[in-house]
Amino acid sequence: MDYKAQIIAYVPQSEAEAADKAQILHYVNLFPDTVLTRANRMAHITASGFILSPDGQWVLMARHNIYKVWAWTGGHADGEGDLLRVALREAREETGAGHIRPLSTEIASLEILPVWGHVKRGEYVPSHLHLNVSYLLTADREGPLTVREGENTAVDWLPAERLLELTNEWQMDEVYSKLLVRGRALLGK
Repeated sequence: MDYKAQIIAYVPQSEAEAADKAQILHYVNLFPDTVLTRANRMAHITASGFILSPDGQWVLMARHNIYKVWAWTGGHADGEGDLLRVALREAREETGAGHIRPLSTEIASLEILPVWGHVKRGEYVPSHLHLNVSYLLTADREGPLTVREGENTAVDWLPAERLLELTNEWQMDEVYSKLLVRGRALLGK
């Protein structure tokens, strides 16, 4: 299924998700040639992975270089229409974990995330929106984790019960909370 069809098929689970879904589809229709690329400097598609341990007690996070917080993995579609593939690629690249797999191939949530202007690789990136598609992923806690220089300074399993305290990023609390509940439900926990 292509990314637009998958977004259309997603059933929002809250008023916020319904509003974000409508806005994401508006951008997709308004900018069909650029919404999958950073060439659209106003808003573009990104895909994220929320990675849980099989027992649902741990979340794999990376310490983000730009924002200096523990955060989920994810990145720009950069022209790729298979957003689950993007989420998996970014999760593997940002954590070094090679054993990451989807809990489901379906979209777990949709959100529009504001990105403040910042400098990346010596270039200023103006404020814009990430039209984010989230997936639930899982990985075994065994196995090596590696920092991705230029992206993060640490990678670790954080205890799910303390996740919001450790991420300390209030604007992501609702997103992380709903994904934790949805992931645990898929795991049967």
